[in-house]
Amino acid sequence: MLKERVDTVVIGAGQAGIAMSEHLGQQGIEHVVLERARVAERWRTERWDSLVMNGPAWHDRFPTLSFESDPNGFPSKDEVVAYFERYAEHIKSPLHCGVEVTEVTHQGGQARFLVKTSQGNVQANNVVAATGAFQQPVIPPVVPEWPSLTQLHSNHYKNPKQLPEGAVLVIGAGSSGSQIADELNQQGRQVYLSVGPHDRPPRSYRGRDFVWWLGVLGKWDAATVDPGTEHVTIAVSGADGGRTIDFRRLAHEGITLLGMTQTFDDGTLTFADDLNSNLERGDSNYLSVLQEADAYVQRQGLDLPEEPEAHEFLEKPSCVTQPIHRLNLQQANINSIIWATGYKSDYSWLKLDAFDQNNQPKHQRGVTAETGFYFLGLPWQSRRGSSFIWGVWHDAKYIADQIGIQHHYLAYHEAMSQPKNSV
Repeated sequence: MLKERVDTVVIGAGQAGIAMSEHLGQQGIEHVVLERARVAERWRTERWDSLVMNGPAWHDRFPTLSFESDPNGFPSKDEVVAYFERYAEHIKSPLHCGVEVTEVTHQGGQARFLVKTSQGNVQANNVVAATGAFQQPVIPPVVPEWPSLTQLHSNHYKNPKQLPEGAVLVIGAGSSGSQIADELNQQGRQVYLSVGPHDRPPRSYRGRDFVWWLGVLGKWDAATVDPGTEHVTIAVSGADGGRTIDFRRLAHEGITLLGMTQTFDDGTLTFADDLNSNLERGDSNYLSVLQEADAYVQRQGLDLPEEPEAHEFLEKPSCVTQPIHRLNLQQANINSIIWATGYKSDYSWLKLDAFDQNNQPKHQRGVTAETGFYFLGLPWQSRRGSSFIWGVWHDAKYIADQIGIQHHYLAYHEAMSQPKNSV
């Protein structure tokens, strides 16, 4: 049963909402967490069966609770769900699952907001939108419905048995697309993979995982994205115990690489002549991490084994030296397209002035100009690490601190508003 009035409403019970609940609880701030489905629902139902975390368990977690699995391993999606469920119990979060928020509006008087839900209305002084930015799968309007062609977003892909017989085209070569293409290839499918601009860090180097290198090199704390890289994806994977994504290796193992997907006409797709440049861009990013790591080892005098073979690349496969620019789906026996093309946000339920001219969240570290309203779980909310489990935990602490500061000022106002006793 929902209370009619509460100090703070947190919307969403994924990693952002759970982290927010912990910090509010630590400050003694009354709150509820409203979740339309279950804790970590996207991990449960909107990911493929074999998915594992892209970071090791020792790193990609909240600071106050460890995974129960191997700290150097990469937890499965089921282990991630169990972790968040255990965490919610650990912090005694006031969760309300099965409650969908349909609208948040202003309200006059002492309570600033009216939160409309599937189980009644709640008045709140503060609202934290912890639904993240990855809400609606995006499929570019390139290929229309086509006879005998199955099209689905990576959000809806589960396993190879889900797809009809025949070859598969995977469009998008970030973490999702590259892992799905690799899985399909290992299951004996003929796979085509459309590769766009990307970064591809080494999975590990000189005995340390790349998350450690990005930490000691200060890259997780980068406050702004590098110019021109706002939409560049990162190709990294924890699959098969964790190994560097190497598109040349994938090609030598049987996957046909293609440039960025451009147009579709009468059963034929065209691809940009950018495959080689996209791979070289990824190589440059990869090598830059190795070079910075080597320099760090030398400066710090660390005893870490050299790894010269990590600087060597496989020979370019024929699909790179003689790229395919046109592909007839029927002739290639392609009966499925998986679009690993990302997500967009949906804040249509927020009736507040918290967005810019492009309808994107307008905030500073999650704090908006709408007093009492906050965003949490956005990419680059405060730094590069904001989208990760440990990163959102620190962002949540900052927002809880801001709510606590406002409580302090309101308490002073109330104290000063009390009638003075006559002498």
